[in-house]
Amino acid sequence: MKIHEYQAKEILKKYKVAVPDGIAATTVDEAASAAIKLQANGANLFVVKAQIHAGGRGKGRTKKSNAKGVILCKSVDEVRAAAESLLGDVLVTIQTGEEGQLVQRLYVTDGVDIEKEFYLGILLDRAVSKNVIMVSTEGGVEIEQVAEETPEKIIKEWIEPGMSLQVNQARRLAFALGLEGEALKKGIKFIMAIYNAYIETDSDMFEINPLILTPENDVLALDAKVTFDDNALFRHPDLAELKDEAEEDPFELEAEKYHLNYIKLDGNVGCMVNGAGLAMATMDIIKLSGGEPANFLDVGGGANVYTVKNGFRIILDDPNVKAILINIFGGIVRCDRIANGIIEAVQDPEIAEKVKGVPIIVRLQGTNAEEAKEIIDQSGLDVISAVLLKEAAEQVSKVLA
Repeated sequence: MKIHEYQAKEILKKYKVAVPDGIAATTVDEAASAAIKLQANGANLFVVKAQIHAGGRGKGRTKKSNAKGVILCKSVDEVRAAAESLLGDVLVTIQTGEEGQLVQRLYVTDGVDIEKEFYLGILLDRAVSKNVIMVSTEGGVEIEQVAEETPEKIIKEWIEPGMSLQVNQARRLAFALGLEGEALKKGIKFIMAIYNAYIETDSDMFEINPLILTPENDVLALDAKVTFDDNALFRHPDLAELKDEAEEDPFELEAEKYHLNYIKLDGNVGCMVNGAGLAMATMDIIKLSGGEPANFLDVGGGANVYTVKNGFRIILDDPNVKAILINIFGGIVRCDRIANGIIEAVQDPEIAEKVKGVPIIVRLQGTNAEEAKEIIDQSGLDVISAVLLKEAAEQVSKVLA
């Protein structure tokens, strides 16, 4: 689950991670009031940041006003003008694509002086099953670009499972950033605190870009990107409440209601599969057959009429879908039961109306696969059955031809 920068910084502050002062705003007047409050606390420069769930805001532009997603302001009046140019406009960044995202919230922060910029990231290194902290002196630059062009500038420390981050590890990372004296002490404290925040919140990723050093030798998180492990949110109801549904894909939100794992893609063939690995293989099959997957949809091991019906409905709400491939392995549940579930779902009046003119290819393999194929073939419905992956691929090619 993603959260906004202002939410991430509130969490960091709870764990004593140093961040610049900032106040969230949803209206122009609130943004101006935020600047006045920051000014009373000593700020003489302000930064107005669009709050969307996408990176690259500083380089992005809004569609109507052509404003940057991050604007430096020298006065309260400039903050007001910046807020007017951002709120209600659509910000396009390298991560949003051309459609962009609507700006509904701002973050007005203290425009602190910057001596140096760094990068810091924490995530799970799946290759070694250990958490890793990465730092680089190339702050403000996309870490993917640094990894490709100057990988030697990314310094990593892996943390042993069941152990906490050691002070000597934090010291090595701080040294790698070139910190000295008072800045070194604050850098070590920062790294220890932010790793503790990462662990305590069951996060998937923390990314601080840039991490900055001020002329006063303070080490601060100038930006913060945080994502949480959805599977651990039951332990953190306070964090679950931070979810901004306005930033989420409506298809994915609908799928969550029915416990379906769904990700919308840009293709023309809808997929309904049980199991993430099989779903990935199915998408490969579609591409090899000349199509493009319209979604990733995992209905889970216990596929039934309920999940299949709602899966159909969500897939068919996408106007780009020209065909549907159902690829189910009957292990936990028998294929013949799944076949009956598919028939019942397709005969539902709501689904039947939407599915007109959309070919459905069903590939069932596993327990009672032959019986399932017979049920599909004798149903009288416009559903094409297959047993082998190759057959399903051939059918996809035919219906898209």
